[in-house]
Amino acid sequence: MVDLHRFPSLASIRAFECAARLGSFTRAAAELGTSSASVSYHVRQLEAQIGVVLFRRHAQRVELTGPGAIVAKETIAAFAALRATFVRAGEADEKKLSITALPTFGTSWLTPRLGRFRAQQPEILLDLDLSVEAHDLGAGGFDAAIRNGYGRWPGLRAVKLMPSIFAPLCAPALAETAAGFADPRRPSTIPLLGRPDWWALWYGALGVADAVPPERFGTTLSAEYLDMAAAIAGHGIAMGSPLLFADEIRAGRLVLAHDLVIDTGRSFWLTFPVTRQRSRKIARFREWVCDEALRECAAAAALIRRAVPAADQDMPS
Repeated sequence: MVDLHRFPSLASIRAFECAARLGSFTRAAAELGTSSASVSYHVRQLEAQIGVVLFRRHAQRVELTGPGAIVAKETIAAFAALRATFVRAGEADEKKLSITALPTFGTSWLTPRLGRFRAQQPEILLDLDLSVEAHDLGAGGFDAAIRNGYGRWPGLRAVKLMPSIFAPLCAPALAETAAGFADPRRPSTIPLLGRPDWWALWYGALGVADAVPPERFGTTLSAEYLDMAAAIAGHGIAMGSPLLFADEIRAGRLVLAHDLVIDTGRSFWLTFPVTRQRSRKIARFREWVCDEALRECAAAAALIRRAVPAADQDMPS
């Protein structure tokens, strides 16, 4: 008699369903990735638990008993419904792509290009989060991230997009009057914008060992893209990535204030969990963003080649 308070083991039910649907312990074993002896064992466990013989065993085959056929009909239908549910869940998941990116990368480089991704993949709804925090992609809140570093994050696949290079940038109107800023000891009325440690890295690559006086810095802003907005407005010289602000340089809103470009040795990477490598939506975004980054790097190839290696700093963008 079936004990209604003790549900049969799911492993046994799964083995029975597969064997009943395929009409063979051997074929069931192949589908389940186990042995026919294991399938037979689980079916016998199920029969013992419910007190009903479900299969007649013959030398080269098995066949359902009358009670077995009753159980098989309902069990096969239930598993088919479960499979359909999982398929629908997967299809729903593939329709929305959640990306988290660093604020400057997302604001200045990625967002202006997203229209092209939407045109190529109109069926994918993109949700973009901008945060300095490195979110745990294994927690399920985001499908992928764009990070800055060396491409080594446990459990994540990292695809390189572009190098992390930096140079002083300013509005064209300031280019001539700003020429003396390369000597931090020289008095200047034009303030420096951006993180002092980035400037120290740049001056170090220039061969200037003296610390930059605090009074040389202008308004402190919270992100690189805000520094660049201030530079475009003529409020100073900002340290930032000529790759991320290539559109502003091409449009003539920004120019390089000095020929020295530094390479931190870090790069921007598209990252996603190794377990999601087969996701179609991630693959499509990966292909698109890599193509966009490749075009950007090709257009700035001369600038990238002349970048001087510099000591690394913690430099999110």
